[in-house]
Amino acid sequence: MALSHITVVRPRVLIADDHNIVAEGLRSILSKTCDVIGIVQNGRDLVIEVSKLLPDIIVLDVGMPLLNGLDAARQIKTTLPGMRFVFLTMQDDPNLAAAALELGCIGYVLKHSASSELLTAVSAVMEGKCFVTSRLRAETHVEQTSRARQFSADLTLRQKEVLQLLAEGRPMKEIADILRISEKTVMFHKYHIMRTFNLKNNADLVLFALRQHLISS
Repeated sequence: MALSHITVVRPRVLIADDHNIVAEGLRSILSKTCDVIGIVQNGRDLVIEVSKLLPDIIVLDVGMPLLNGLDAARQIKTTLPGMRFVFLTMQDDPNLAAAALELGCIGYVLKHSASSELLTAVSAVMEGKCFVTSRLRAETHVEQTSRARQFSADLTLRQKEVLQLLAEGRPMKEIADILRISEKTVMFHKYHIMRTFNLKNNADLVLFALRQHLISS
């Protein structure tokens, strides 16, 4: 009696990381168990490419230019609610991990963790489970919710977009073009953010963006 062949379906993975060396390292690790179908280097390209490539899972850096990984994932979820994510970060911030978990079953791995942890996270998420590195895992749902609220400083998505681009040092006109809004609207958002959070100058604004993990130090 002939043995039937079992076909193992490998997950199709899209990588999002703005550092070429890191992205290629991720490709090498993930290729052991997955098919890497593309690499993008910023959050806005990720939002565009995911609708074209339709991966099974996205492995993405939290701190990317133009649009950070967390907000890019939120945008993707609005059009592709079943999309799976594994977040990578240098930041061992439990509030940030809790905010990511608000998206559902995700993976959250520190970049300096062992490569086996990344593969475990991908496998878990593909099975509909969460995987958060043990160093950052909340003990209870109440604690997780509290942390997520601490991470969110009552900024709207548009304000986060403007704040990140301002903190990256981009001119008003470029920000307006990227977001497809007027320069006047950009100026309004900047003024509102600085007034609401008592930011006195551009240096304060950059530090605030760093604390919000919208840019990397």
